[in-house]
Amino acid sequence: MATAAARRYARAVFELAQQEGQIEEWHGRLALARDLLTEPEVAAVLSNPTLDAGERMRLVSSIRALGDEGTNLAKLLIESNRVADIEDIAADFERMADEAAGRVRATVTTAIELTPADRDRISRELSERLHKEVRVQVVVDPRIIGGLKLQYGDRVIDASVSNKLQQLRRRLASVS
Repeated sequence: MATAAARRYARAVFELAQQEGQIEEWHGRLALARDLLTEPEVAAVLSNPTLDAGERMRLVSSIRALGDEGTNLAKLLIESNRVADIEDIAADFERMADEAAGRVRATVTTAIELTPADRDRISRELSERLHKEVRVQVVVDPRIIGGLKLQYGDRVIDASVSNKLQQLRRRLASVS
């Protein structure tokens, strides 16, 4: 769950991106910033209070891949001791971008990797049902044994074999 500060940063970045018509560009910048700033060595240096803030800012400025806007965001995060919030900021930004575009993100958990055709079919059928573009992320978890578990928004549809077995176990326990 994102902190209130992370949500404020994400909202500010999203509003700026929306005004400039650069939502996709900011999506890329935030993904890159998240990848760089969460590297254990980089995060340790950037959140080290014993290092001069100016030195930490110079370090971030030397990372050319972030670009001017990404560097400015990283500097703000260093200044306010919020480097650790970058993951939540990026996730919240993605959520806002999806809402603005009328997209839904769905997570499908299966026991085995889905084929591209199965992934496309699930995405297409869910898009038709919700009347929105659906972006599907697949998670493989052998503990569900078979079937699938689908989560989008605040809805969860658990059609996994492990869930069916748990339901059966509960019914059997309540009969005695």
